[in-house]
Amino acid sequence: MNDAADGDVPDGAAVFPLIPEGLGVNPLLLGVVHAAVFLSGSSEEVVHPAAADEALDRLADYLQRLHGEDLLKVREDMNALTTLARQEKWPKELIQALMSMLDALGVGSKEEGSNEEGSNEEGGNEEE
Repeated sequence: MNDAADGDVPDGAAVFPLIPEGLGVNPLLLGVVHAAVFLSGSSEEVVHPAAADEALDRLADYLQRLHGEDLLKVREDMNALTTLARQEKWPKELIQALMSMLDALGVGSKEEGSNEEGSNEEGGNEEE
């Protein structure tokens, strides 16, 4: 898995920066963020668009199962990532992607009331 030095990353692959462990962000969330950035930001030559959309839909479905403290922690971790990105002067596009990612996946702060009541149980992510 750490063979990046052995092979070149193809042009058009969206790769998210390595996040320091000391930031305290949940490693599972980091995996989701890295996957979402890769799937949504890579060119068609790297990732088939329909396959990427399907995988992103599943990521969204699973994240929409979060409620209460777990959901609050994810939102706090995303805020920490956004703060890090600004402090380290990441490209604006990457900062914007972080800021909009939870909304795009259906678990942003404006979704708070609808996710707490047990909606989305059968993959029903067609809210409003």
